[in-house]
Amino acid sequence: MTTGVSFDLQGKVAVVTGGYGILGGSIGEGLAIAGARIAVLGRNREHAAAKVDEIKASGGGAMALIADVLDETGLRAARDEVLRAWGSIDILINAAGGSVPGSRTDTKPVFEVPYASFDQVLALNLHGTVKPSLVFGEVMANQKRGVIINISSMAALRAMTGVPGYSIAKAGVDNFTRWMAMDLAHRYGDGIRVNAVAPGFFVTTQNKSVLINPDGSYTERSKKVLAQTPMKRFGRPDELNGAIQWLCSDAASFVTGAVIPVDGGFSIYSGV
Repeated sequence: MTTGVSFDLQGKVAVVTGGYGILGGSIGEGLAIAGARIAVLGRNREHAAAKVDEIKASGGGAMALIADVLDETGLRAARDEVLRAWGSIDILINAAGGSVPGSRTDTKPVFEVPYASFDQVLALNLHGTVKPSLVFGEVMANQKRGVIINISSMAALRAMTGVPGYSIAKAGVDNFTRWMAMDLAHRYGDGIRVNAVAPGFFVTTQNKSVLINPDGSYTERSKKVLAQTPMKRFGRPDELNGAIQWLCSDAASFVTGAVIPVDGGFSIYSGV
């Protein structure tokens, strides 16, 4: 017998790391519209509170969690705070990440990148996904249900100038996604799923300076990106939300270990 699929997230509890950033904030807002309660996790109390106020003003339920994704003790305290308030954790979105000053090779060879900068960008993007997954995923293991969604990147799939550490970290996120999906399903059953979305090019606070000139025109890097994007434009933050909601919902109940590109065709275009 065939049954209908459900995209409903009513009553679910979602933790969004980097939850007040451009992409993380939009993801949280989208999940709230779908019925989930949103725990906005980040280091800046003022920014987290502002995003919570936005979600509440739109009729959603939200709370702020002040923690660093690289601080296991802080993450465990945040996890316990969510459980005291709402009793469960159904969804984890690992949206914290980004480039790190000094780690790019736009104006220097890779040999001149300080190891400290390389380690910093690797930690933020890879360890900053692994640690929350282990801390919040432990709750899901005990519940025998839950969804983890990691944020990958086109840089994990194709070699890109300027971002060696970021690219390596995101490739690690892809592998970690597949490994966790396999391991959690083996150990705890089919109620826990781990997937990732790989955004194409979206203009965010962190990358705006390399994509947009001060006068609002496109940089040379932007022009190269758009030439490789069949849709010939950058993505809008809300265009991640449909894939995220699908992966979080029962409509994707047999989907685990997948990395879904949301990229306007960037990943499939040969340039010819």
